[in-house]
Amino acid sequence: MRHPSIFVRFLTPEERQQMEAGLRSSNTFTVRRCQIVLASEYGAGVPRIARQVGCSEQTVRDVVHAFNTQGMACLQRGSSRPHTTRERLGSTGAERLQALLHQSPRTFGHPTSLWTLELAAEVSFAQGLTPQRVSREAIRTALRRLGASWQRAKHWITSPDPAYVRKKKPATA
Repeated sequence: MRHPSIFVRFLTPEERQQMEAGLRSSNTFTVRRCQIVLASEYGAGVPRIARQVGCSEQTVRDVVHAFNTQGMACLQRGSSRPHTTRERLGSTGAERLQALLHQSPRTFGHPTSLWTLELAAEVSFAQGLTPQRVSREAIRTALRRLGASWQRAKHWITSPDPAYVRKKKPATA
């Protein structure tokens, strides 16, 4: 698909001065953005700018669009964190998932007796806990909200000796 040519708006003298100063910045993000904006303002097309700067054409389009909408603020790196996250399993779904993990995967037709996050996601979808297949991270965060761990609890051997903790420290230190 051929994209129409896109160019930045005309720069004011102050903006041009800041862009040229940005070319000497120690921050590579700022330098690359300034190169793209100045090249676009000089009339170079998107494919040519992408080749000169060494990035994709979509990156050039994104920078030009950001400059046209945000102005000089587009020279600062923003957060890459998502604006919102969706809860894939509600509180009742998470409780049902926790109850599901107290059973063996063999009861659901799997050849293993140990749960993995991937297996828990697969079985929760198959059992109708989730409307679509969810990621391992969605399973982990749902259980974390309940204060549970997806891993099996480890039962450590302890001694009835009252001095057990004191005697154990030198051996495990």
